[in-house]
Amino acid sequence: MTAITTQDLLFKVSGSVALITINRPDARNAFTFEMYEKLAQACEAVGRDDAVKVLVITGAGDKAFSAGTDISLFRDFKRPKDAIDYEAFMERVLGGLERCRVPTIAAISGACTGGGGVIAACCDLRIGTAGTKFGFPIARTLGNCLSARNLTRLAALIGAQRVKDLIFTARLMEAGEAQRIGLLTEVVKDRAELDARAGALAREIAGFAPLTLRGTKEALRRMQADGVEDQDLILMCYMSEDFREGMSAFLEKRSPNWQGK
Repeated sequence: MTAITTQDLLFKVSGSVALITINRPDARNAFTFEMYEKLAQACEAVGRDDAVKVLVITGAGDKAFSAGTDISLFRDFKRPKDAIDYEAFMERVLGGLERCRVPTIAAISGACTGGGGVIAACCDLRIGTAGTKFGFPIARTLGNCLSARNLTRLAALIGAQRVKDLIFTARLMEAGEAQRIGLLTEVVKDRAELDARAGALAREIAGFAPLTLRGTKEALRRMQADGVEDQDLILMCYMSEDFREGMSAFLEKRSPNWQGK
């Protein structure tokens, strides 16, 4: 399983606990497509290894768990197929994480935004630090949209109204509020406590009945598995002039000029 490890995404197994570290701290742990592929491979490897009982996912450093997809990758989006293929690719990766055989824990330090927030939402438990912030500020930054499947994942955690609040206001939610509404299951003081708590919780869960955990996890996943048609909405956003403007503005570090077209 060590072949999964790359410079940007680290994977190791210690006893019954597997650990994935998103390792691009200088880029706020933003994902490349290769990193997403490695994440999917790691989840598959964990599923094949009966010795692994729990998977922990974290981001390197204390500034960000992950900012999601590296924005520069969207520069090549020209055709409707690019947007549809991207969301299908993401669903394969995220669905693989969601279906991972063992309980998954997101250990979150710093910002957890965009696709990073969705990765965390796909995990079974989420521990944050006092400085953790959650958000999906795409209405202020890029002008794209979350897929219906990802909105379903978030709504299952915090309800549709709070999802609207986060996206419509483009705000970043503080750790205390995130814990109160169930987005975070625990909050600890800092990075050192986060690593210690995530490890301790993983080892504790690893000692419980694996079939009970697996059956509970899979039954809950099946309850929200049915998707809805959203390709028209994806194309409306990803093929828009606003998305091109939002991407350019983000990369040029300026405010976008939205036109609604």
